[in-house]
Order: sequence, then structure tokens, then C-alpha cells
Amino acid sequence: MNIGIILTVLLVGAIVTYFSGNKLASKLALLTSIAAFGLSVMALNGYLAGENWNVDLPWLTKPAINFALHVDGLSMAMLLLTTGLLPLIIASGFVTKFEDEKAIYSLILVMGAAMAGTFLAADGFVYYIFWEIALIPIYFIALRWGNGDKEERRKTILKFFIYTFAGSLFMLLAFIYLYTKGGSFAIDKLYTLKLTSTEQTYIFLAFFLAYAIKIPIVPFHSWQANTYSKAPSIGTMLLSGIMLKMGLYSVIRWQLPLSDEAAKAHIPIIVTLSIIGVIYGAILTLKQKNIKKVLAYSSLSHVGLIAAGLYSLTYEGFQGAVLQMLSHGIVIVGLFYIVEIIYSRYQTYNINEMGGIRIQATRFASLFLIVLLASVALPTTFNFIGEFNLLYSLFKVNIWYAIIAGTTIILGAFYMLRMFQKSMLGESTKPFQDLSISESIVLIVIVGVTIFFGLFPQPIIDLIEPSLQSILNQIN
Repeated sequence: MNIGIILTVLLVGAIVTYFSGNKLASKLALLTSIAAFGLSVMALNGYLAGENWNVDLPWLTKPAINFALHVDGLSMAMLLLTTGLLPLIIASGFVTKFEDEKAIYSLILVMGAAMAGTFLAADGFVYYIFWEIALIPIYFIALRWGNGDKEERRKTILKFFIYTFAGSLFMLLAFIYLYTKGGSFAIDKLYTLKLTSTEQTYIFLAFFLAYAIKIPIVPFHSWQANTYSKAPSIGTMLLSGIMLKMGLYSVIRWQLPLSDEAAKAHIPIIVTLSIIGVIYGAILTLKQKNIKKVLAYSSLSHVGLIAAGLYSLTYEGFQGAVLQMLSHGIVIVGLFYIVEIIYSRYQTYNINEMGGIRIQATRFASLFLIVLLASVALPTTFNFIGEFNLLYSLFKVNIWYAIIAGTTIILGAFYMLRMFQKSMLGESTKPFQDLSISESIVLIVIVGVTIFFGLFPQPIIDLIEPSLQSILNQIN
């Protein structure tokens, strides 16, 4: 068996979902996503047992392109994140009644397949195709099923699409240039290229532009908050939980190994920009009254810390970044799901119009508090492990990096607890129904995974360590 079966299941599931009609669409999409996750777990077991799940099929001869997918610990971790979150994201959509459900759920599955392909691709051209395909479903999801004024939403989503697509073109140019140097897009062949310092600098900057927009890193972040707020919550979960991880993953897999000397030369600049994003995102979060924008800017702050750790070029930074990518993906999906539950009852995202929910819905408030504490990296939660490693990696580079970036812990705790206080506590202003069975299951799974890997992170560390060490050796 090869890893392509997972992509096939998602794509076939998307087609079947679309033609099944609106009544069955959500259920078929959920079953497809669960099947894809089950196959991912099988692939993990096979990989750990030494089985070969790679794909390498000739596609084009001129230029020489193979449909190549590669499974290692790093790509497997990201595949499990993608296929593990898809069922939760699809199930979260049950809170909302969508017009033309067959279309939105089939688009979600197509996007899931494209994101999984991005994490697995071992050929630069195939990787670029998956990278761009992932952008198309979220464009239509946000445009058609988004929030707010239709014309304003159209402008916001169009800006997001053009911004990210334009940045990706520079990455494509970089791949074309690398192909002219080695005659192949295969990642192992690209790793062996001997590039001059000038060539590496141009390659580094071309990749950086694409990834800095996708992550995003300040000052390339201007699309993020408005897109998150205008997209439906199910789309925001896809963007924040999985899609932004494509940029972070690609920094490790593609950018740094292909431009190691340039990366080392630009460490102070990139780490400084990333840390600015940490502080800037936290400050903007403090000013927000829209709860979706609170989460959008807090996410900007968190991914700024992840990016800073990546560009520290230390093993601790790599390990912390991957752990934080996984934990952030799980927790941010939980937070946006909580926001959607509140919206389904109150029909508002304005924090000032909430309050008194804890008295009426103790189960909901309790699970909300646990997810919130995980987001601020409380010890025994998954986020704490990654954040500790990231701050330690920055400490190894420059103690001031760690001190300044560490303020995200204080600011994060402040604005997240303040959000909880305003939305959950106080006197009840409107009736609020406690969680349904399906809503409880989604949040309990998220809380359970967060606490389990907060207490037992070693299996994930063991999974990703060989891949990260191999990439770090390539950089050094």
C-alpha cells in the first residue's frame, strides 16, 4: 500500500459527497474524513514497522517530473494533524445550517487532500501544485459562506487570494531556477545542489515571501484578521488549524535546507520580524471586541513565536516549532468551534454582547476554560511543551530574544482570560443552551488530545526526531 491512497479517498469522497445531495453531504464527508484518518493511523503503524509507503511515479519527461510522495516522521506528523482535524472541523459544521451543503463539504475534502499532498510531496513541482490547489477551495468557502456584508467580504477574500497567490509565484520561479541548475524537481536532488551565496540569497528570499504571507509574518500579515473574521468558522478552522502550518512546515522542509548559508546570514532579521509579530499580535488582540478577531490576532502572535524558533536554526527550535504547530492546530480549532457555538446561540461575535454563559452552561464553560488555558501554554497541556522549547531555542541564540518573546506568555494569559471573563462570567443577558451530545464529543476529543500529549509528548518527539535531525544536518 502507498500513501497516495489517503489522497484518493479524500478526493473520491469529495466527488461522492457532492453528488449525494444536501441531506447526506455532511454525513458522507464526515465518514470520508474518518476513513482518511484511519488510513493515516495505518500508515503510521506501517512506517514505524519499516514499511515503504512512498510514491514515486513518472509523470512528465520534459521537464522531468515525478509524482513523488515521501513519508517520514515530520510529514507523518503533519498528515495526522490534517486528517485528524478534518473530522472535527466537519463535525463542527453541524452547528451551522449551510446553504448547498454538498458544495461546501466537498470543497473541504478537496482542500484536505491538497493540504495533505503539500505535506507529503517530495517533488518541487508536485508540491507547488498541491500548495496552490489548497488555496482554491478556501477562496470559494470564504466567499460564498462567509460573514458580513457581501461586497466587503468579496474585497477581503479577493485580497487574500491575490496576496497569497502572488507570493507563491516567487516560489515557483525559485523552483524553476533550481531545476535549471540540477535538471530535477526531486527534493533529494535539490538538496545536493551547490549554490553560490548570491543564488542562495535569491532562493531564500523567494521562498520567504511565499511562506511569510502564508504563515503570516509581520509585515505580510494584513490579510489575516479580516479574512478570519469574514470566513465562516469552518473556513477559519481550516485556515488557522492546518493551512498556515503549510508555510511553517515548508520553511523546515524546503527553504532552510536549500538556502542554509543565506538563512544563517538572515537569522537576526527574520527572528526580529517574527518577535515583532509576537508583540504586535498581542497588542492588537487587546483592542479587539470581535471575538473572532481576538483569536485571529492571538494566532498571529503564536505563529510569530513558532517562526522565530524555526529561524533560530537549532534542534530545540525545530522540535518546539513542530510540537507547537500540532498543538496550536488542535487548540485553535477548539477555540473557533467554541466561538461558533456561542454565535449559534447569540448571533453575535461582539464580546460586549455576551456574558452570564457559565451559569447557564457549566459543561460548556468548563471545556472552554480548559481549551483556553491550553492556548496560554499552561503546564500539563500540549502547548506548554512546544512553547518551552521555542523560548529555549531563542535563549541559545540571544537571551534578549527569549526575554522579549516570552512576554507573549504574560500578554496571552491576560487577553485570553479577559475574553473568558467578559463572555462567560457576569449576569446572564440572554438564554444559552448547554452543549449537545455532538458538540460535547468534539470538545472532549480536543481537550483529551491536548492533555494527553501535554503529559506524554514523547511518542511525537520520537516520531519527528530523525527527520528533524536529518534536515538540521543538511543545513549544517
